Amino acid sequence: MDTKAVFAAVYSVCEENAAFFSGGAKGSQGDAACRLVEAMKLIQEHARSLEPVISGFAAVYHHFDFDPHIPANGYRSLVKVVRCCLLHIIHKGRYITTSRRSIFFRVAHNAGEMEAYCNALCQLRALLYLAQRMLHDNSHGNLFFHDESGLSESFVREYASMHKGCFYGRCLGFQFTPAIRPCLQTIAIGLVAFGENYRRHQSGIGVAASSLFNSGKYAIDPELRGAEYDRITQNLDVHFWKTFWNVTETEVLSSLASMTSTQVKVNRALSVPSVPFDLPLAANHRASVTIAPPSAHIGTAPVQMRLISYDLREGQDSETLLSLCRSEGGAISLSLGLKTKRLPSSPCLLIHFHGGGFVAQTSKSHEPYLKSWSQDLGVPILSVDYSLAPEAPFPRALEECFYAYCWALRNHHLLGWTGEKVCLAGDSAGGNLSITTSMRAAAFGVRMPDGIVAAYPATLLTAYASPSRLLTLMDPLLPLTVLSRCLSAYAGNEPQTEKQVAKVSTLSLVRRDTALMLRDFRQGASNWIQSLLDPNRASASPSTGAEPPGATDAVRKSISEASICSPHADPPVPTEPSEFLSRKLSVKSQTCQDLGSHNNAIPHCTPLLSERTPEDVSFFLTKDGDTSMSSDLSSLAIPPPDTGEEGSQLEHRREFPLGFEPLRSEQLTEMKVESSPVVKDPFCSPLLAPDSMLKGLPPIHIVACALDPMLDDSVMFAKRLRNIDQPVTLCVVDDLPHGFLSLSHEFVLFSPRTHPQNHASTASWNEPIGVCRLLLGKAVLFLEELKLLMGRVQLLWQPRITLTLVASGLK
Repeated sequence: MDTKAVFAAVYSVCEENAAFFSGGAKGSQGDAACRLVEAMKLIQEHARSLEPVISGFAAVYHHFDFDPHIPANGYRSLVKVVRCCLLHIIHKGRYITTSRRSIFFRVAHNAGEMEAYCNALCQLRALLYLAQRMLHDNSHGNLFFHDESGLSESFVREYASMHKGCFYGRCLGFQFTPAIRPCLQTIAIGLVAFGENYRRHQSGIGVAASSLFNSGKYAIDPELRGAEYDRITQNLDVHFWKTFWNVTETEVLSSLASMTSTQVKVNRALSVPSVPFDLPLAANHRASVTIAPPSAHIGTAPVQMRLISYDLREGQDSETLLSLCRSEGGAISLSLGLKTKRLPSSPCLLIHFHGGGFVAQTSKSHEPYLKSWSQDLGVPILSVDYSLAPEAPFPRALEECFYAYCWALRNHHLLGWTGEKVCLAGDSAGGNLSITTSMRAAAFGVRMPDGIVAAYPATLLTAYASPSRLLTLMDPLLPLTVLSRCLSAYAGNEPQTEKQVAKVSTLSLVRRDTALMLRDFRQGASNWIQSLLDPNRASASPSTGAEPPGATDAVRKSISEASICSPHADPPVPTEPSEFLSRKLSVKSQTCQDLGSHNNAIPHCTPLLSERTPEDVSFFLTKDGDTSMSSDLSSLAIPPPDTGEEGSQLEHRREFPLGFEPLRSEQLTEMKVESSPVVKDPFCSPLLAPDSMLKGLPPIHIVACALDPMLDDSVMFAKRLRNIDQPVTLCVVDDLPHGFLSLSHEFVLFSPRTHPQNHASTASWNEPIGVCRLLLGKAVLFLEELKLLMGRVQLLWQPRITLTLVASGLK
């Protein structure tokens, strides 16, 4: 894209429209025209300041790519977002030029559009200044700032005060593909409507009804939606996000998603009892190691899984497997009672770990694309429903995923799998768990998976600043406040102020709310009558001897801190801080100790640490850069601001050049950089793992998103693996947001009914949906339109994901 041509078009269209509307009309039309002129002039001012910066980044951002064939990093993403914003301004400006003389032209509406993109351009200008600061400190191909202090603190401070509502109103999702913007708008409207009633009702049919009635005003007024979205993302805790993200697992939405997804022969929810068992060693099959059941934080409990298979295979209908099945409400079986043909066991198995920020969702949320994968690959899929934070923080999820992986290796005959090849796959938090599960398998000495597919994984769970993480200012699905709360919950730092909302059916919600209303009415009447009969009773305490809600917080926190040094310790044993710092065991020595106790039912609890403490591990690639690269960056990079004697007063303003200040929010976000040793554990942040822990990993295939705030996590992790000659591939998907796998079926359910255009190959990817086999008549025609709409998103990501899975050795 020609940068000079883009900026020339911006100057031209803004100058022409500003000259036209400067005629001096009167009344409300004149006020709107003045607003439009001011917005055009301000856009020109921002564009003049941005043009040399964009040109400078275009000349240097190739130094941070994974390789010349995969141009992707946070600096490129920032430049792409700015260019996308400028293209929208050009498009809106040209529309105004061609329509401004029409009697149907609304000046006020178009003035609001240009003001929104002008505000967005102003905030993007501020982000590019912060990116220039990062160039100064990370000038040798690295994408992360080396410390949580300094620039990382400045980034968090600026984020807390910068205005973000402009990115969630009229400009919502402008940087993504147009096909997915209706889905993002629907999610945003549902989120603000749900958040408005969340504190009022907590749960039940009341919050659903109120959200439905209040959603209309947010659909009509985008400025109101942006302001409310900004408020919600700044103030609500992790329990709100847990509740909202689990909305897709309600009976109505999950049933609709099931109707529009591939129909499979096997879809069983399993509950595997947690009992220790022995597993052969990879290096010596005559020796074995004991796999202890998960026990961190919440004690020993069954591990929940889901088996999905497009075809019924041997062992999948055995009495042993059926005895492990757990009942699920709401699922309607469409089986006609015909005898299903049983196929031989598959030579491959895919073990899946779902995403959700470590705090939300289950395999039910990811069923649609898992069913499609099972059909396209012809293999069974075992998805693990690991325990979620903040009730079960690190390392509970890792313990359960590793236990499920070992259980699948030992019981392959129950899963319709011969035991030949196994691949791990996961998205976001699941991508992290797929990598760390393999690292733990190497530490135990058991068989490693044949490949790993990690979609937009979180490989660094610290507050380190990076250029792609600047995108959290505008990301509709992953704002920085949401990201930080999820990571804090996984690290065990999130206070448990609320109880998790139980997932129940709509009918049970009505019964429960009615019962609560009758109970409150009965208790109120009883208390009123008793107060009349006995006045002294009214002043008595209504309840005594109840245990406070936070009585167990101290115990839970002590267990969490003790688990830092031992990601798979079972059971966790609290230790003193000085004792933790003095313990250092290599992976090899720890593995030997585990092997020596393989005959015991439960191995002794001994901490597993990397060969160096996490603080000693550096994920930087090199500290010596070539002269040409340093000279290219020196003209663009900005050194840290000199606070001088008045640094305490001017530190905030002088973060940016004199004469420019980004838009500020009326309500500040309560955010601070929390340094926790948990997030620096290699089994929590694999990017911080030493080379010795990464060299034993299987081939890793990473699928990243160019506009994802976690993009730099994928790029830097791929660079680290390549530098130690570890097989790794990186595939970058354009114009899709973080979590696009989970959005695929939501796109079908929530988007308006439109017809795809210029997608000739859509039909080939619509076949897995199979809606025509389920309904008749007009319902078939309606679902056919949804099916075609689904093809627009599937055409973007499904071929790449499927090919990546095939490349991992499943076919």
